[in-house]
Amino acid sequence: AAAGELLSDEGYRADGRRPTELRKVRARMGVFAQADGSAYIEQGNTKALAVVYGPHEMRGSRSKALPDRALVNCQYSLATFSSAERRRQRPPAGDRQAAELALHLRQTFEAAILTTLYPRSQIDIYVQILQADGGNYCAGVNAATLALMDAGIPMRDFVCASSAGLAEDTALADLSWPEEAAGGPRLALALLPASGQVALLQLSARL
Repeated sequence: AAAGELLSDEGYRADGRRPTELRKVRARMGVFAQADGSAYIEQGNTKALAVVYGPHEMRGSRSKALPDRALVNCQYSLATFSSAERRRQRPPAGDRQAAELALHLRQTFEAAILTTLYPRSQIDIYVQILQADGGNYCAGVNAATLALMDAGIPMRDFVCASSAGLAEDTALADLSWPEEAAGGPRLALALLPASGQVALLQLSARL
């Protein structure tokens, strides 16, 4: 799709939103009884599940334990059925990207969780994208924040994430998959709103 086609002549996007409008958000906490905390979020047609275990004793090698704070362990995955594109793609590229996003997730939540309250322990955050329709990582961050709240793990601040992009010279908030696929510059932003700190800033193309 060419950038021009992302906006109608009246200035509406393909899904009927105005450029600055977010998709409809629905969220539920405590959806997975076996975990310490869990949350499910829908942002438009993007659906993410986050599950939190901990704080608990270190699993496996005790030598990895940090004497002054908790270790934050994150996994990020796209369900095989999450998108048609995922089925066409050979796994390695997708898995590399998932590993990179898991690292971003860890850095983001290490900045938010009060890890010093739990020395020598571990907090596990698992995020799975059940349906991918744009802004996947951002939806995952928002689900993880809710799951940590559900687990009662103290944080400096909530983490809120959203994406933005450009259609020619119009800025669009909260991109859907066709808008991401159009190939314009895209930005993912995770924010600690109370302090105004940026936890993650990722730009896909030069401006």
